[in-house]
Amino acid sequence: MKITIITVGKLKEKYWKLAVDEYVKRLGAYSKIELIEVADEKDFDNMSEKDIEIAKEKEAQRILARVKDDSFVYTLEILGKQLDSVELSKNIEQKMNTGKSDLTFIIGGSNGLHQSVLTRSNFALSFSKMTFPHQMMKVILLEQVYRAFRIIRGESYHK
Repeated sequence: MKITIITVGKLKEKYWKLAVDEYVKRLGAYSKIELIEVADEKDFDNMSEKDIEIAKEKEAQRILARVKDDSFVYTLEILGKQLDSVELSKNIEQKMNTGKSDLTFIIGGSNGLHQSVLTRSNFALSFSKMTFPHQMMKVILLEQVYRAFRIIRGESYHK
């Protein structure tokens, strides 16, 4: 099993990097993990809808260039399907049992994801109707994927 997490923008703060490193280390017992950061487009005040769409399209090109053709893609979207931790673990386990050994999770930038990325998605996943910074979302996602593997293996951690 290989898990790839693609995020728009770089992780800068040390405390987020430490949290990400911890979960990547923990996940190493269950899966290969690859973290990919693609450059974000610079925001400026009073961006027009057209400017936002152009920025999202440029980010999408960088994202899609890193997605393998045979990968099962989860996009993190506010309007996606909300799953609890057990449901996410069952979803991942089902992919494993049907020969999907390459899973990709995509976290967009501040303007969201371009339609081309949403079209490539196999599963729109929502963690909440709230908006989170992509740095925090990366940590939350890694923790939930780690929790999912613990649940799949019947190991203690999930409560």
